[in-house]
Amino acid sequence: DTKGGGFFSSLGQMGATASAPELPPITFDDKGKQLGRFTGKKICCSCPDTKGKRDECVVQNGEPNCVDFITAHKDCLRKEGFTIA
Repeated sequence: DTKGGGFFSSLGQMGATASAPELPPITFDDKGKQLGRFTGKKICCSCPDTKGKRDECVVQNGEPNCVDFITAHKDCLRKEGFTIA
């Protein structure tokens, strides 16, 4: 009987009332550059460890050979609250 609902119809309702945690608003400095949602840092000052490793790899090996370092830096920036493509 498909009218009575049953197990599969209730699956679509599971978690329907749960909401994602609210993120802090995106803020910008006086020159219009986005700041990290969680730290308030400019993007150039965020994630210095991953940034340094990424930059060193790109200089020594070329960008196509540094995907892991680039991805790690992007992940770090996202964790800081930046919107990264």
